[in-house]
Amino acid sequence: MTKELKCHKGIGDKVQGIALVADDNFSARYDLDRKKGVFSRPAHKLCGESYHDKILVLNTSKGGVASAWMLHEMKSRNICPKAILFNTANTILAQGAALANLTMCDRFTDGDVTTLIKTGDEVIVDPENGVVTVLNG
Repeated sequence: MTKELKCHKGIGDKVQGIALVADDNFSARYDLDRKKGVFSRPAHKLCGESYHDKILVLNTSKGGVASAWMLHEMKSRNICPKAILFNTANTILAQGAALANLTMCDRFTDGDVTTLIKTGDEVIVDPENGVVTVLNG
């Protein structure tokens, strides 16, 4: 069974992958070990989990310019998520995703995206059309 979630038109390419979900916020600067490709802040709900090639599903983005350019740095080293989905993203992180050509969407009309998608779900993110399809949801 599939379900289609509508969101604000996003950034980046259409991608498909496995979701990694937490009702937590996201800072590329403070939450990640960008060399190992894992969440490293002990208080983060995904601490120890690999984000590499995952579709991250989180509450909101936090941080400023440093977090934005870190997305570009992660993408240039190919140790990055396939996409990031947020309930809300700040404009600086959206600019960083655009610079990195990292797929990102936010503002889901069906409710809290961290409850609509579960860890392990296979999802297709189509930012151009503002649609996320959960293939086994």
